[in-house]
Amino acid sequence: MRASGASSDTGLEASPYAALAAAAARYPGNQFLLIPSSACAGYAQGPIALTYAEAFAQVDRLAQCYRSAGLGGGQRVALLLENRPEFFLHWFALNALGASVVPVNPDYRRPEIAYLLAHSEAVMAVGIPERLDDLGAAAKQAGRAVPVMAARDISEGVRRVVEPAAAGNGNECALMYTSGTTGKPKGCLLSNEYFLRMGLRYMNRRGYVQLEAGRSRVLTPLPMFHMNAMGGSTMGMVMSGGCVIQLDRFHPKTWWSDVRETRATGIHCLGVMPAILLGLPPSPDDTAHCVRYGTAANVELQHHEAFEKRFRFPLIEGWAMTETGAGAAISADDEPRHLGTRCFGKPKPEVEFRIVDEAGLDVSAGEPGELLVRHAGPDPKLGFFSGYLKDPAATEAGWAGGWWHTGDVVRRWPDGTLHFVDRRKNVIRRSGENISALEVEETLRAHPMVVQVAVTGVPDDVRGEEVMACVVSARPAGTIEAREIFEWAIQRTAYFKCPGWIAFVPVLPTTATQKLQRGAVRELGANLLGTAACFDLRPLKRRAKAPQKESA
Repeated sequence: MRASGASSDTGLEASPYAALAAAAARYPGNQFLLIPSSACAGYAQGPIALTYAEAFAQVDRLAQCYRSAGLGGGQRVALLLENRPEFFLHWFALNALGASVVPVNPDYRRPEIAYLLAHSEAVMAVGIPERLDDLGAAAKQAGRAVPVMAARDISEGVRRVVEPAAAGNGNECALMYTSGTTGKPKGCLLSNEYFLRMGLRYMNRRGYVQLEAGRSRVLTPLPMFHMNAMGGSTMGMVMSGGCVIQLDRFHPKTWWSDVRETRATGIHCLGVMPAILLGLPPSPDDTAHCVRYGTAANVELQHHEAFEKRFRFPLIEGWAMTETGAGAAISADDEPRHLGTRCFGKPKPEVEFRIVDEAGLDVSAGEPGELLVRHAGPDPKLGFFSGYLKDPAATEAGWAGGWWHTGDVVRRWPDGTLHFVDRRKNVIRRSGENISALEVEETLRAHPMVVQVAVTGVPDDVRGEEVMACVVSARPAGTIEAREIFEWAIQRTAYFKCPGWIAFVPVLPTTATQKLQRGAVRELGANLLGTAACFDLRPLKRRAKAPQKESA
């Protein structure tokens, strides 16, 4: 296939596929993707490496196979492909046809996948062999005749399995689901330009974070169903001819050997990772690397400076949302960074912001308030998401008054730097995952023993926050009942959403209209830790192990 050229009105390529084509033409022999042995041991005799020329050739072959299957502009395909090479190749191949991808969190269970398939109206689901049964069962549960295929079957060629696409502009690149406060994940509509501007922003960063065309190599354990890896590291490398070093997840024991052996020049991480790496025994390998910078978010205050001193590279705090994309991303790429204060930098001129109180009035410097953002210039939504699928009211509410309401509470210091305080939204952030308390409550409420339930986040030294469920039980309850509720949850929802703590209480704090008093619930949860009514289920929170099969 031939990639279309640059868009005349933006100066960007027309799509991520076109950007890959341009990189393949300019840097054909450069590594595009590297999966270290530690990250693919379960399905391949690693490591796996692809040059830009090799990747582009495979993408074009896949695009032709998808076209033969009936895929085209305006259609959506769900991808449950973990952080494997197939995700990258199938994403770019579908993008070449103008089709959009729906990345599926591999920790999702069948009810959660069924919701995504139904809500997204995906016309096909593609997965790794180990999860095809789950995809099929989820499609059946969703009541939709969604063809389910293994990634390798697509590459071997398939007959037409979906109805030909209706006329569509093919500008939607991905539908990415993110947790909110309404119970179910929201589908964020992300355009081609959204991803291209993510890559452009990465290329244009200065200070401690600077890419070298054709030479930068970024290692990340972050999942491809999140905007950081899919939009940030991947598009940044594609648009600069660099290498994406993709891990399946964070492995502390092999982390530094992977960093060293892959010659990574930059790393991406979550706030929990520095604490774990600092807990490892000191070693000469701590500084035997090529890393020039790391990016992170919500690094624990006591760990930030200690991490930089021990491993000898700056760990850059930043802020963004799936909804804001590159349109209002903020990062502490240069000084002052105010280590140990949750400083995430000073907004660049292209980002306009306000900090307001609950009445919507601007607060004084140093006072906490909700962060409102927009892009400077004639188009305040430039670089942002296109809206929530099937929820125009939520989209409009988010843009009330012409500003995007982030729900995050911050402070502005006199020097202009912004410092994170807390989240106004009812979202629990555990090890980088945003978890909707309402969604967890919905799952637990279906258990016969649960009369009432309130879910909140409680402090956790390693993961930032842990999920706590305060339960009013239909019968006297203790350790056995807590485990019973936990087992119910882990069969129906991703492990990270399950309550790490379950506390049994006689009543829950509610308003006169029987709505939960969320602030009081948070206080209740914190006070219950360590009491006889509270049970620690954290050791049971483990990923489900899939049977080992050959690669898709």
